[in-house]
Amino acid sequence: MTNKYICIHGHFYQPPRENPWLETIELQDSAYPYPDWNRRITDECYAPNVASRILDNRGDIIDIINNYTKINFNFGSTLLSWMEREEPDIYLAILKADKSSQHFYSGHGSAIAQAYNHMIMPLANERDKNTQVIWGIRDFEFRFRRKPEGMWLPETAVDIPTLEALAKQGIKYTILAPHQAVAFRTLGAKDWISLDNRPINGRRPFLCILPSGRTIAIFFYNGSVSHDIAFAGLLNNGEGLARRLVDCCSNNGSEPELMHVATDGETYGHHHRFGNMALSYCFHFIETHQLSNITVLGEYLEKFPPREEVKIRENSSWSCAHGIERWRSDCGCCLGGQAWKQAWRQPLREAMNWLRDELAKVYEQEMGKMTEDVWMPRDEYIKVIFDRSVSNVRNFFKTCFKRDLTDQEKVAALKLLEMQRHAMLMFTSCGWFFDEVSGIETVQILQYAARSIQLGHEVSGLDFETDFVAKLEKAESNLPEYKNAREIYSRLVKPKVIDLINVGAHFAISSLFEVYPESVNIYAYHVEVRSRKLHEVGKYKLFIGRAGIRSDVTWEYGEVEFISIHLGDYNISAAVRYHKDEQSFHQMHDDLVDIFAENNITDVIQRMIHYFGNQIFNLWDLFKNEQGKVLEEVFESTLESIETSFRGIYDHYYPLMQIRPDFHVPLPKALAVSVEFVLNRDLFIEIQKKDMDFERMEHLIKEMKRWNFIRDKEAINLAATQKLDYLISRFTRYFRDTGLLYIICEFLRVCLILPLNLNVWRAQNIYFSMAKRLYPKVKAQADAGDEDAEFWVKAFEQLSVYLKVHSP
Repeated sequence: MTNKYICIHGHFYQPPRENPWLETIELQDSAYPYPDWNRRITDECYAPNVASRILDNRGDIIDIINNYTKINFNFGSTLLSWMEREEPDIYLAILKADKSSQHFYSGHGSAIAQAYNHMIMPLANERDKNTQVIWGIRDFEFRFRRKPEGMWLPETAVDIPTLEALAKQGIKYTILAPHQAVAFRTLGAKDWISLDNRPINGRRPFLCILPSGRTIAIFFYNGSVSHDIAFAGLLNNGEGLARRLVDCCSNNGSEPELMHVATDGETYGHHHRFGNMALSYCFHFIETHQLSNITVLGEYLEKFPPREEVKIRENSSWSCAHGIERWRSDCGCCLGGQAWKQAWRQPLREAMNWLRDELAKVYEQEMGKMTEDVWMPRDEYIKVIFDRSVSNVRNFFKTCFKRDLTDQEKVAALKLLEMQRHAMLMFTSCGWFFDEVSGIETVQILQYAARSIQLGHEVSGLDFETDFVAKLEKAESNLPEYKNAREIYSRLVKPKVIDLINVGAHFAISSLFEVYPESVNIYAYHVEVRSRKLHEVGKYKLFIGRAGIRSDVTWEYGEVEFISIHLGDYNISAAVRYHKDEQSFHQMHDDLVDIFAENNITDVIQRMIHYFGNQIFNLWDLFKNEQGKVLEEVFESTLESIETSFRGIYDHYYPLMQIRPDFHVPLPKALAVSVEFVLNRDLFIEIQKKDMDFERMEHLIKEMKRWNFIRDKEAINLAATQKLDYLISRFTRYFRDTGLLYIICEFLRVCLILPLNLNVWRAQNIYFSMAKRLYPKVKAQADAGDEDAEFWVKAFEQLSVYLKVHSP
């Protein structure tokens, strides 16, 4: 057996993107046609790696493998938390891959942990270092049901205290870039061998002996090959990748050696389309030709423990040539493309550090009223983040506090712990990584800061915001319209801040368009309707009610009274106040209803202000994910009018368009807009029909192709993919329905005319599975003379052509 070992590590990570008040990701326009970047990258990368294709020389699928069983990998904790909720099938496949990999790698799993929310560890204080490591380990144990052997450090940023934090919690190894080593020596030797800024030979693990006497192993990945995988096209060919990895090993074979590479996991499918397939073919080629052993780092460490000691380069990382300056200064590291400066990084870091320290004082003072060991509950709070059920939170209070807390103290404790959670989330590395302080990543960490400020104020009554935004003023934007981070905070962050009153306003406005049940969850809040009544006069609507609102996160509770009024189109107003007593509520209700019944709208608004004050909410105060739904309903009649106009133009000029189609003369712009709208609209409608008219679809697609109207191709692709997924999932339940099989084939045939780039990943997975377990049985029936089976086999084999799966 060869002494060559190959390990590919993938660092799979997305920054937390949840709205800090709603605990959900809101629509991100830049991810169109997907609702947000997590979903888009899941479709492009995380999901394809669960079932990655190996192709023959015709491009047909001959096998499907789960790449996560083959590679060494880590997933960001916050990403897995989102995936557990939103993409459970992919999430479970990743967990299963780790379990399966233990059978291949001597009991060692392919997954390792990550410091919790991608904080640059050398820039964190000691307390945050420890919590990040503890939370990362607990998160891993909760999901993978075992202890992690290794831990990924965000951006591989490292210093000795960080390694101490890892070793203290029993982490056996971490991964660094080759330039992060300073010197090495044989264990027990006296003299160090200086590397003189040369990369270390990472063909073996090294031991780092720490000042405490603890030790941790370090693997240094191959820098040049990792770079070429990520940036130089090495993923263009799976065989080429395999040969490059094998060729980097020496030929003597006398000593075991490791060829180890590490890149962002998103390299395999998101940054490089089909990169996952190059990865799976690489493994297939190596194993088929027995060129090397495939391993994971935990297995290699057990088989070949370190024989050499290493000194690390402190305050260094894999993505900043200046160490860790990218996250605190204008070091010159940026994405480029603009003559922009990043001087904003230092004042942003200083503002965040100041806020963290001020909030820590509040935390210690207020938590100290409830327990002596104030920081222990924070380390244990990760258990609540996993499961916010009432029973689990009550158990947390029992185990972390020596006495029974009052209901008011429980709310205060949860607010303090959430304040600390967001005070760590605001240090997520992506907030400093990119070029502009108004980017979505930096705005996101400013939202976490705003949430921690709000919680700190609610518990202590202190104002942290005034001094914080003053410090943000020094963080200057490259864009004149934003000036600085203070302006960004004011315009892009402050409007996001909500409380129970805002939740009541959302409920009041959306109730004009949707009938909620008596008890309903609205994101991170629970609403219990106490009273409600909808009144209508002509096209006008008046909604009045009372409800109890409770935060599922902090247990804060309040009863509110609300009123909303819809005067047609986008003319919507609402007001909310905390409930006082039944008498005042009924007086307000009866008064407003009487005035509304007289159709005196001006007086209704004036009385609404009289009862509720000047804070009036409108359509734009709806939470973002609901704004689009309500706007669609509000403007439905307007859109119908627009569609009627466009369709009238199309129908009137269509005969003219047919006179000489061979001229290929572009249509006038005004006519082109109308024609494109109608064709796109009709195709969308046809795709979404239960009984599709394939002849009409084919006509529409040919017209779109003829006039080159495919500017909305991404959205059509997504709609068609969703329809294919629906059809193929039905086929799994009604697999002997030859009519359904025919429909799937026809649908794919028509879609190929445009051509549409359907994401056939799920359909291929299902087909491949059915071809293995179902096709042989039906084929035997067909061979025995069953006519229905013969037709099914013929259609099933035709489907393999459309899906490009090796014919069964």
